[in-house]
Amino acid sequence: MIYDRENSAVSLAAADEYDFASALEGVHWLHITGITPSISEQACGANLAIVKQAKQAGVTVSCDLNFRKKLWRWRPGIEPRQVARDCMAEVLPFVDLVIGNEEDASDVLDIHAEGTDVADGQINPAAYEQVARRIIDRFPYLSRVAITLRESVSADHNNWGAMLFDKTADRAFLAPLNAGGDYEPYEMRNIIDRVGAGDSFAAGLLHASNSDKYAAPQNAINFAVAASCLKHSVQGDFNYVTEAEVASLAGGNASERVQR
Repeated sequence: MIYDRENSAVSLAAADEYDFASALEGVHWLHITGITPSISEQACGANLAIVKQAKQAGVTVSCDLNFRKKLWRWRPGIEPRQVARDCMAEVLPFVDLVIGNEEDASDVLDIHAEGTDVADGQINPAAYEQVARRIIDRFPYLSRVAITLRESVSADHNNWGAMLFDKTADRAFLAPLNAGGDYEPYEMRNIIDRVGAGDSFAAGLLHASNSDKYAAPQNAINFAVAASCLKHSVQGDFNYVTEAEVASLAGGNASERVQR
């Protein structure tokens, strides 16, 4: 993938060029990602400024870590992971919900899951509860940590699930679950397009968290994983599925029968 953001407006604009107070007026939830601060030092500063103002205004903040090793190269001589670690450590104290994939915790936070080799597609789901607890120990303001769990068997065959650690409940919630209540990832074969799967997960989790019907931790992670699973069947980076379709899969209907 090629990133072409050098000299773009967002990469050049400093924090004081934005009217964040007006932008946050009437807002109850702000979502950021690790992509924006990775572009430039100015973008990183602006990203930090808006989360600070959001927190002062009582806005809930979520952050998708989204580490990209091709970015974070605006501090010459410093390895991208270290730049990301330094900068995101300033952001996360103002975040309520952090989202990442199975590699983000190690890349951005230097927190590693035992018994996991992502490159070989070996995921130990139970280890990610400890990862989440360590993240919250480091950033106590966090209330939830969500981590997607992808096992890449091949380019078009992945197993997909996720974990949501809820600080109030003091436990991890995994999805999907089988009939016995144990974690059993969706087995996705003949994948159409993985691009946008992580964003679909984040969008599903945010939608669920802001709804009366799906806000409970288990319901929220069920919904987010199902939304992202369905995205793998859609060409392009936009998820066109409906809430009803997501809810159907999240509720256990994984059949491929035509719904008439």
